[in-house]
Amino acid sequence: MNNISEGDPLKILRDVDPEFLKVFTDTENLAFSEGALTAKTKTLVAMAIDATHGSVQGVVALAQEAIELGATKEEIIEALRVAYYIGGAGAIYTSAYALQTIFPSNK
Repeated sequence: MNNISEGDPLKILRDVDPEFLKVFTDTENLAFSEGALTAKTKTLVAMAIDATHGSVQGVVALAQEAIELGATKEEIIEALRVAYYIGGAGAIYTSAYALQTIFPSNK
């Protein structure tokens, strides 16, 4: 997984609590590794969860990661539809803001 923002938002943990950061990254690697679900599918699931939690930056970062893993625009949009169905109106606004960054209009 790529870090969410420019630079490394977890750098402070590397500096002040490297033992905890290792536990976190080990868990992240396990969660997103290939298994019964592909890494792409797991990333789309995570993206939808971020949409339900209102994290525009998380949706953008995870959508970009999913694209790198082979996700199509249609797969991203369908995953965000599920987020809206489960998460309500907040998820649709989060998704819309994120989609403006991921797929800018051709004006």
